[in-house]
Amino acid sequence: MTTAIKNDRLQKRFQKWDVNGNGKIEKSDFEAEAKRIIGAFGEDQTSPQARAVQDSFVTMFEFLAGKAGVGPNGSLNERQFTEVIEAQIFQEGDAGFARVVRPTISAIVGLCDTDGDGEVNQQEFAKWLNAIGVEASAVAPAFRAIDVNGNGKLTVDELVHAVRDYHLGKSDVPLLGK
Repeated sequence: MTTAIKNDRLQKRFQKWDVNGNGKIEKSDFEAEAKRIIGAFGEDQTSPQARAVQDSFVTMFEFLAGKAGVGPNGSLNERQFTEVIEAQIFQEGDAGFARVVRPTISAIVGLCDTDGDGEVNQQEFAKWLNAIGVEASAVAPAFRAIDVNGNGKLTVDELVHAVRDYHLGKSDVPLLGK
């Protein structure tokens, strides 16, 4: 992993979450990301699955904002965002990803999992990636790369590891989209 790759991906993550393009990320930016994903599945915004996704994004933002010292209703500039992600996620490795990222991925899996088996098949995964702006041609190779046990389904663990590896520069599986 190179620091340059990690920093580049963090910058892209920041820009993606800065929905309104004001150079800061706020709770509303995280809520907008959740709504975009929920909308891609045609889910009612008030369903339990949609609420879980919304709540997980809000909780993640509030945790990061609290750790950055701006409070749950504050905003993070790119430097603050990078520093808090480095301290709360990257430096803590799997424990940091489990604490900060896993609840959101788990909630999204709950939304994506239309057949109720607790895992995401390739069709469900395609809707998720489409919602975040990943090219359709990248879905099948990404799915195969993440499906480490080769069972044709993605578990929360496989997805958390994929996000971790992507952001640490260990994988080029496209997980940010445009």
